[in-house]
Amino acid sequence: MRHGNKNNNLSRTASHRRALLMNLGCQLIEHKRITTTLAKAKALRTYIEPLITKTKNTASKETIMHNHRVVFSYLNDKAAVKELFTVVGPKIASRPGGYTRIIKLGARVGDNAELAMIELVDFNEIYGKGTEKAAAEPAKKTRRAGTAKKKATEATETPAADATEATEEKA
Repeated sequence: MRHGNKNNNLSRTASHRRALLMNLGCQLIEHKRITTTLAKAKALRTYIEPLITKTKNTASKETIMHNHRVVFSYLNDKAAVKELFTVVGPKIASRPGGYTRIIKLGARVGDNAELAMIELVDFNEIYGKGTEKAAAEPAKKTRRAGTAKKKATEATETPAADATEATEEKA
């Protein structure tokens, strides 16, 4: 019986499961988004989010080195650890949690396995652009009467500009 056992075994031995999550974690950090099965994505989320949290604790030099070593023991990839601490860590420093997003993609054609895309939330260009632009640009204050005048002046200026361009082309 598996009472109180919260981790998903993914039908693998402990060493195989650890190697799988290690590889998926390194690829997620490197590419910022990967496609896998839904069960693996959910297992990866519980594996990688505590590691990302360790990048935020920068109280002292000893703590930083200790966190590097702990994360390296989980990932075994120097490039992924460096990317995590230099690129990902500073970008998620203000986020209180929830560093990954899982998006369901439907069933795989060959074996009907449910696919999902797992991505780092702060590195998504599609969702991030709208919020950054809205925060950076204040709302424009317009009046209804002002827009009609502006359109009228633009409409009168464009035919004159077209006429001058036409005469320049003939000459």
